[in-house]
Amino acid sequence: MADQSDEDTAIISTRGVEAFGRKVTTTAGHLMGSLADPTASSHYQNAMSDLHKQLRRPNLQRSVFSFAKTSPSDLVRSKLSTSEIQYRALTYIPDQLLANIPDDDNTYSLFQGFQATLPETSSEGKRHRRRVSRGRKLLEDDGSEADTPPSLAKLKKERHTLNHRLEMMSVRKNMASSEIHEIDSKIANLNSMRRIVLDRLANLEQEEALLEHDILDVETRLEDAQEEFDDMEALAKTPPGADDDSEEAGQVDASFMSESIYEKLPSASSTPTKSKKPKTIRRKSMPILHEHFEPGSMIREVQAHQDSITALDFDVPFGTMVTAALDDTVRVWDMNAGRCMGFLEGHTASVRTLQVEDNIVATGSMDATVRLWDLSKAHYELIDNRINKAGDDEEEEEDAGGDQMPPPSGSMRECPIFTLEAHMDEVTALHFKGDTLISGSADKTLRQWDLEKGRCVQTLDVMWAAAQASATMGSVEGTWRQTGSRVDTSADFVGALQVFDAALACGTADGMVRLWDLRSGQVHRSLVGHTGPVTCLQFDDVHLVTGSVDRSIRIWDLRTGAIHDAYAYDAPITSMMFDNRRIVAAAGEDVAKVYDKTDGRHWDCGSGATAQEENRTPAIVEKVRIKDGYLTEGRQDGIVGIWTC
Repeated sequence: MADQSDEDTAIISTRGVEAFGRKVTTTAGHLMGSLADPTASSHYQNAMSDLHKQLRRPNLQRSVFSFAKTSPSDLVRSKLSTSEIQYRALTYIPDQLLANIPDDDNTYSLFQGFQATLPETSSEGKRHRRRVSRGRKLLEDDGSEADTPPSLAKLKKERHTLNHRLEMMSVRKNMASSEIHEIDSKIANLNSMRRIVLDRLANLEQEEALLEHDILDVETRLEDAQEEFDDMEALAKTPPGADDDSEEAGQVDASFMSESIYEKLPSASSTPTKSKKPKTIRRKSMPILHEHFEPGSMIREVQAHQDSITALDFDVPFGTMVTAALDDTVRVWDMNAGRCMGFLEGHTASVRTLQVEDNIVATGSMDATVRLWDLSKAHYELIDNRINKAGDDEEEEEDAGGDQMPPPSGSMRECPIFTLEAHMDEVTALHFKGDTLISGSADKTLRQWDLEKGRCVQTLDVMWAAAQASATMGSVEGTWRQTGSRVDTSADFVGALQVFDAALACGTADGMVRLWDLRSGQVHRSLVGHTGPVTCLQFDDVHLVTGSVDRSIRIWDLRTGAIHDAYAYDAPITSMMFDNRRIVAAAGEDVAKVYDKTDGRHWDCGSGATAQEENRTPAIVEKVRIKDGYLTEGRQDGIVGIWTC
């Protein structure tokens, strides 16, 4: 038997050598073929070019040779067969990749997953339902069809089919669960990418604000240089003795009006560039960072004052904010950095109302005066401070507070424009548009001011208008319409007003909303509905929204004068404002009440919404302002919160 096995081994070895020899002979014949034969020549050239391409990859050759250690035929084939080399190169997986294969805890195979993805035809489903119903019928008949019992093979087949369907259902459930996990992972990655891009956007807007500040500074210096150049030219062209005549004319003109107002007016002999009318400066680009935050996210909190906020307003998101409080101070804030830019000093009592429009600020005080300020003349250097977004560290929030970094002294020294003095009692409401400003006072009058000349051009007596309305229209208003059982003496006589062109809307303590025509000085229409003093109002092209101490917000249709809608709250409305999408109000709570006009949803925005989770009790919100989804709210403890809304 041993001799027989040795003989077989010799035969096998001889055949292998013969086969190897034939391969070598054939290959050598092709390589050493006649050069006159174009086929042999092209074959040789192609073989050599392929070999040279592969020889340029030494790492690939080493990996291929490591696989070709089994037999001489594999070695020869790996050297001369490009297809073999390409196949092995494509199927080769390095050890590093094999070591990093994640653990798969899936109990189902790839083939089962493929089976589960195949849809079941409707005919199969109907057949299955018919089989199930027939099987149930056979079980329920209890031998009524004993002559034709179901075969054992059919029942086993049906059981197998049902088990297979159940298994496929489990596979589909597992696949759906895996897809959900994969989607969650993708969402987490996208959220991480979103935070990175959001930080990039914040940096871009910060650099943009710094750049615009530099542009404004250069433009101001350019204007000053141009004025100096024009003065030198005018002085060179002015004949001797002309200056004395102009000074005498100026003294004569000054006798007809107050000196404080006259100083603000351009003289007749001065050039147009000498006009003291404040120039409106508009930003070249608007911030959009807040649009990418979740609604209700806190951007920052600022300890603006040490007493209750009485008024606040801002120009644009991340722009300039002005706040006033019972501590008798008016502060200007850089909302982008969360730092105080300076103080508007001049009032001798607390400011009750204010408005910010671009770089112009109007403030009305308990000292019965209205003052105008030009913030473009402020001396304040922007600080490169990144936006304190929702979720940042508390240390950054503390750094953003107004008390940590006092404003530079004298930064607002050149901001005052002029003072409007005509009211006999505290100013409680004001609004300006263009060159027209309307102020309302506890002296029961409304005054119209020309901002270009800085003087009062019309006085509207609210009590006289009410008496005229009662005389001409019967008892619609009465001499003075009483609100409720008794008059609320703590409420402001003029609670709110807004002007646009010749139209004026005014809400007063009797609960009436009067629409005035400034051209005639008469009340055009009176809106009756509130049972308490009106504290806030705002109108657009179609609707007028009012808030009152009677704990309601009413939406009026200006075309008909009827109430379009109304919302009731648990406390008096102290402040209200709306933008294109939302109405926000301060209603005696530690949150701002938000009404979304697009979907009709009411929700709360502010520190009170998360106060229980953070174990703190925020103060009551007194004032709210919203522009383009950017909400600011001032509280009784002097804190101003800035939110996305």
